[in-house]
Amino acid sequence: MPERWIAVDWGTSNLRAWAMGPAGVVAQAESDKGMGKLAPDQFEAALLDLVAPWLESRSLVLACGMVGARQGWVEAQYRAVPCTPTDPAGLTRVPTQDARLDVRIAPGLSQDRPADVMRGEETQLAGALALHPGFDGVFCLPGTHAKWAQVSAGEVVSFQTFMTGELFALLSTQSVLRHSMGGAGWDDAAFDEGLSEALSRPDRIAARLFSLRAEALLHGLGAPQARARLSGLLIGIELAGAKPYWLGQKVKLIGAEGLAASYARALGSQGLQADRLDATACTLAGLSALHAKLKVSP
Repeated sequence: MPERWIAVDWGTSNLRAWAMGPAGVVAQAESDKGMGKLAPDQFEAALLDLVAPWLESRSLVLACGMVGARQGWVEAQYRAVPCTPTDPAGLTRVPTQDARLDVRIAPGLSQDRPADVMRGEETQLAGALALHPGFDGVFCLPGTHAKWAQVSAGEVVSFQTFMTGELFALLSTQSVLRHSMGGAGWDDAAFDEGLSEALSRPDRIAARLFSLRAEALLHGLGAPQARARLSGLLIGIELAGAKPYWLGQKVKLIGAEGLAASYARALGSQGLQADRLDATACTLAGLSALHAKLKVSP
């Protein structure tokens, strides 16, 4: 395999690419041409817009994320757990018009019961294991669709997805609660209050959500407090549902700094100190580990 190659993280909203050399990242670029904005015949042009200056006569491109979804460039079939997070044998080759491109997409992971899927997070898990070899425990990946994954002996044993981030976005922008969520700001005490309420009485979540609107109308609950309490309520019911994953376990968080900090705060309230890992670093480490395996078994 070539020493110079291109790493790509292609999500629903954004496209990020890195030119990679023997010592690591040589250059990087990004655009807003995520999977959700492209038809299948538009992916190659979107990629070339970023990586054309880096191409040689034949350049390997290793991609992960929603680019391999059914609505993406080419569907990369899932691999069923238990299994290693990534495997070069599972890569899907993409036909391209430009002969300089050798594009291969990493598949996601699937679980039969309870039914679940992930796409993109498997590469972050592979990177986290490359950065922390021998780790046995749980990874939590906060985001639009938060993932909890049990890892043992280098394999993903099981995982579960929670739509916490998407629920927050929908409730704060499209429900009656939107009238109480405008502006900016945050309140840690309000977050802690919502978290405690949800963990102690997750069955009351629907009522607790509406109380945010009522408190704004009757008692002047401010937008920073309402937003933080909403986040605490939703992360709280996630932790209540994910308790078998984190209770008594070693947990590492992989995600954006701000969101990972909220999850660390929430877990800390339950007496668990979770390590935080940088999501981009894990993605690059995962793709680099996949590239290294390809060099051994092309």
